[in-house]
Amino acid sequence: MKLLLFLSLPLYALDQWSKWWVLRNIDPARPHVKIPDWFELVNVTNNGAAFGSFRGNNPFFIAIGCVALVLVAGLLMTRKTWRPWRDISLALLLAGILGNLTDRFVHGHVIDFLLFDLHVPLAHPWPAFNVADSCICIAVFCFIVHSIRDDRTKRVAAASR
Repeated sequence: MKLLLFLSLPLYALDQWSKWWVLRNIDPARPHVKIPDWFELVNVTNNGAAFGSFRGNNPFFIAIGCVALVLVAGLLMTRKTWRPWRDISLALLLAGILGNLTDRFVHGHVIDFLLFDLHVPLAHPWPAFNVADSCICIAVFCFIVHSIRDDRTKRVAAASR
């Protein structure tokens, strides 16, 4: 419950506040260049999935988001032991799902506003993203770390028997 209060909800609030600010201050036709040739604040809509794939399927993504929200919240609330990488991953995932799901319900699409140009193939520019997307990506990284550490712990325990 502490992770929900101190990680998921503040990140969800930051996501929604940042999108509110972008909607009121960034014209979709005129990005704010913050670091020339590298970083801009934009106002982009995405009615698809990651990188704009599967556009026009908002009802499908709402359904998937609702199922994911229930599953992740259930896993976070019913965990029996503290496993930092797993639990932080679930809290971040919850914030990200909730942020983008709120956009889909309220606006009919997700609002993206962070645009980086890494000047490398496939990232020139990188697709625009938001705080919720960042939470989801960091959650995946944390879960991979958890899985590797958990697997190593199990192998060491099995070897010591």
